[in-house]
Amino acid sequence: MDAEAIKLLATAIAIALGAIAPAIAIGMIGAKGVEAIGRNPEASSKIQTSMVLAIVFAEAIAIYALVIALILKFV
Repeated sequence: MDAEAIKLLATAIAIALGAIAPAIAIGMIGAKGVEAIGRNPEASSKIQTSMVLAIVFAEAIAIYALVIALILKFV
């Protein structure tokens, strides 16, 4: 296997692993948020704010993985 193939394989692994974990985390955050709102509808604004903030932090991890994958691909 030449260097270019290894570089492409590393890029694919970086973006695949970097996208799977945040996707699972966002799904769990959404499920627990909806469950919490179902139990306590009066607190839905506070729960939704915290839920969206947690989703943003999880999505940031995916963006970091994308940046690393692009660095691996073009450097």
